[in-house]
Amino acid sequence: MFFSEIHARIRFVFLVCIIILISIIIKVFYIQVFSYQKLNTLAESLWSRELPIKADRGEIVDRNGKVLASNLTTVSLVVVPGQIANPEEVAENLARILNTDYKDMLAHVTKSTSIERVHPEGRQLSYDVAEKINNLGYDGVYLLKESKRYYPYETILSHVLGYVGIDNQGLSGLELYYDDYLTGADGAIKYFSDGKGNKLKLTEVYEKPTSGVTLKLTIDMDLQLAIENELDNAMSKYNPEQGLIMAMNPKTGEILAMASRPNFNSNEYQKYSNEIINRNLPIWMTYEPGSTFKIITLSAALEEKTINLFKDTFHDGGAINVDGATIHCWKAGGHGTQTMLQVVENSCNPGFVSIGNTLGAEKLMSYIHKYGFGKKTGVDLNGESTGILFDVNKMGPVELATTSFGQGISVTPLQQIRAVSAAINGGNLYTPYIVDSFLESETNSLIKKNEPELIGHPISADTSSLVRYALESVVANGSGKNAYIENYRVGGKTGTAQKVQDGKYLDGNYILSFIGFLPANDPEIIVYVAIDNPKGVTQYGGVVSAPIAKSVLTSAIEILDIPPSKEGMAREYTWLDKKYLKIPNVVGLTKKEATTALKGFKVEYSGTGEEVIYQSPASDYYAPEGETIKLLLG
Repeated sequence: MFFSEIHARIRFVFLVCIIILISIIIKVFYIQVFSYQKLNTLAESLWSRELPIKADRGEIVDRNGKVLASNLTTVSLVVVPGQIANPEEVAENLARILNTDYKDMLAHVTKSTSIERVHPEGRQLSYDVAEKINNLGYDGVYLLKESKRYYPYETILSHVLGYVGIDNQGLSGLELYYDDYLTGADGAIKYFSDGKGNKLKLTEVYEKPTSGVTLKLTIDMDLQLAIENELDNAMSKYNPEQGLIMAMNPKTGEILAMASRPNFNSNEYQKYSNEIINRNLPIWMTYEPGSTFKIITLSAALEEKTINLFKDTFHDGGAINVDGATIHCWKAGGHGTQTMLQVVENSCNPGFVSIGNTLGAEKLMSYIHKYGFGKKTGVDLNGESTGILFDVNKMGPVELATTSFGQGISVTPLQQIRAVSAAINGGNLYTPYIVDSFLESETNSLIKKNEPELIGHPISADTSSLVRYALESVVANGSGKNAYIENYRVGGKTGTAQKVQDGKYLDGNYILSFIGFLPANDPEIIVYVAIDNPKGVTQYGGVVSAPIAKSVLTSAIEILDIPPSKEGMAREYTWLDKKYLKIPNVVGLTKKEATTALKGFKVEYSGTGEEVIYQSPASDYYAPEGETIKLLLG
């Protein structure tokens, strides 16, 4: 009995030992096979160190590859406290070179950490400062590559591009909106150290940083420079409170140029107030659009067939009474009896009140919503506003009347140019966008391309054709004459919007605008100009903004290579205007006959004979009165 109990205990102890041994074997197997990588990483972290190398931010280029935002190579100061033998001496010399406080620098070089980045005084150092630090030759003091964002055009396109902080993080504009694409992957120099932080004589490992993605914009820098120049001229000439110009491809929604004043230098954004650097007026500013909004009312009435441009008439006596409120025409005494086309040409407010009444509040507001007003356009930029519209259920006769000619509601310039684009491009409403594609930084190969996004059809193609005709007539015969360009078909509409402050309209304080496009029969570019309260000039959009738009469109003709046209509407000239005459065809005429036909021009002959065999410029184009016409005789 006694021995059996002993044997049982021995067997129990033996079984326990076997179980423990098996558990140890399983644990060792688990550590060696399953936990090896984790434990090895933890062990390595105790003696491995990394000196970070910042990646370059992705470049931003225009549609033709011109660099708009790039990087400058600088260096930053990093210290490894465990490797510094004499902290007081190192701190004193570094503080002297960086012109900073000794105690602050001593705190950096004695900090209980493996690696310390000296921030901000040690960031983005100049070559001279970096050389002085390097010449000290201290162990534990490192200068590491760092990139600094650089905008070669400085103030040009500043609100669109935005700016970045000291750590190269996007803070506004495209830099913020596409920060995840533009930010690269940092690299490092890896080495091993002992417990005190001293570098061991083992091989260093270099991990190359990866630059961010290149953004290729829809912006045409040549056109951008043209509108920036026109804005500068307008600011100098009229001293307005602010101003903006933008251009778009009406067939796609691609933004070709965008600028506003006041602007700032993206390289030195710290010198400007938040009110300047964070307000991209074309997408942020909201105001009553005035008469440029009449295009929307016109298109809705034409689509609903409530008016006929050529047959219907309206008598303008200078004012119209709406539910006890008097709405005046800009022309004292009015325009008399007009066709609806003339109502558009003359930008007659009472006439548009009549057009609005043919639609009614519910129908007009339905078209306004179809055109995308009252909500963001979805452009790929931060800070977009929505504007303000009347609630259709609270609209009375007066609200309907004022909405018909662009008063009492507020819109953004981007909403306005997008809606008018739809009115003239065949009736297609697109989402505006400013980034064309994403490119790999080193090979420039395509990663992704943005395509035009069609989101609606407010009107039909036939209605759009009528709108284009009416707006071409505005420039040829109406309030937009100052935007007329000989030999090119230009359409457009003026706007003179009274500003509101504290719920009341200001006297003599207007936002003067013009929206124009060409060619009028098949638009390739649309331009919107708005100048806020210009000084020392008659405050009409046709006087201030139309000539600016004409200059921009004239530049676009060359930049976009838009050919001239022999078709289109002839302008009616006054005695104040520089007159243009249509050049007759004199090829095949005799010298005497040609001279008679070219009355009003100077004629220059070359060659021999009596018959004209070639002429320059060609016939049927317009040329200034007194222009020299060259004829070749043979």
